[in-house]
Amino acid sequence: MTWYPARAVVDLSAITHNVTTLKNKAGQAQVMAVVKADAYGHGLLPAARAALAGGATWLGVAQTSEALALRAAGITEPRIVTWLYAPGAPMADLLAADVDVSVAAPWALDALVEAAQATGRTARVHLKIDTGLGRNGLTPPQLDDLLPALMRAQADETVSVVGIWSHLAFADAPEHSTVRAQAGVFEQAVAAAERAGAHLEVRHLANSAAVLTWPSVRYDLVRPGLACYGLSPIPDQAGPADLGLVPAMTLEARLATVKPVPAGTGLSYAHQYTTARATTVGVVPLGYADGIPRHASGSDASPGGPLQVGGRRLAVAGRVSMDQVMVDLGPGATDQPGDTVTLFGPGHHGEPTAEDWARAAGTISYEIVTRLGARVPREYV
Repeated sequence: MTWYPARAVVDLSAITHNVTTLKNKAGQAQVMAVVKADAYGHGLLPAARAALAGGATWLGVAQTSEALALRAAGITEPRIVTWLYAPGAPMADLLAADVDVSVAAPWALDALVEAAQATGRTARVHLKIDTGLGRNGLTPPQLDDLLPALMRAQADETVSVVGIWSHLAFADAPEHSTVRAQAGVFEQAVAAAERAGAHLEVRHLANSAAVLTWPSVRYDLVRPGLACYGLSPIPDQAGPADLGLVPAMTLEARLATVKPVPAGTGLSYAHQYTTARATTVGVVPLGYADGIPRHASGSDASPGGPLQVGGRRLAVAGRVSMDQVMVDLGPGATDQPGDTVTLFGPGHHGEPTAEDWARAAGTISYEIVTRLGARVPREYV
């Protein structure tokens, strides 16, 4: 492993624990662990294997390259679904690798039929329905128009419609009326597909938040993503511990330099943070090129993203730079170059959490972990 002055420690047993917890909450539904975006920054292959050890029987990814990487690494047993691609996607490669493919537009069906005819393999299709998120997916009228062509392709054994799915707009707000409304549209789409002759193996709608809060939309299969990695999808209502989850990632760095400075010293670009008294400052060698949000910069008016140094809760002082942030260690600090700085972790020892960083940056914990740069090494325990 290339040496780097920081690391992301990923606890694979936490991922296994979280998936087992979600499996228990899902009742009779199977669990698809979503490992897209390099498993939310945790590492595609190690996280996928940990999720399977926890009881997941499906894996879900957005990009086709992620699905092919899983198969190429020898993950052959679970069903894998991929759902986001554009014209020119390697459909034949997906079929050869036994990957289920989502169809969210009429052109996608044409591409899959062509690939199936070229390879002699039947494409396993999951119909993506736009039930109200207004994003990717077939609208109900589009589904009605496409069903005759789908059933002809199924009769020709070029495709097999094995699943139907959608995504919720307000799953993190369990009382929101749209959840029930989307479920109604979803069930109508299921009924239409089955009337047309689809032999569905799975219906799936519930993401992490819905798995935890809406038993009625778990159907045959649930698709937790964030919760697999121990972060709460409903942070305003419950933290990870309340949900039985354990955050899997800890981000650490080593102090690069430590030096005394007088009062009135400006730190980092534009001097938006100025030391109020003679103090000791340190350089933490992580910056926005590593995924540290620039929005979590600190100023004289408000602290930046939280840090733990020597058991003390401190904060980013001044603007986040490309490769480093500054921290005001306080007068008389005895911290030394090489000492550990924890940016976030489970919070079990008073360290900040990914949710703390999300609040400091005005974003969500999903972004904090997935934006972590590739040059930060992941270490697995």
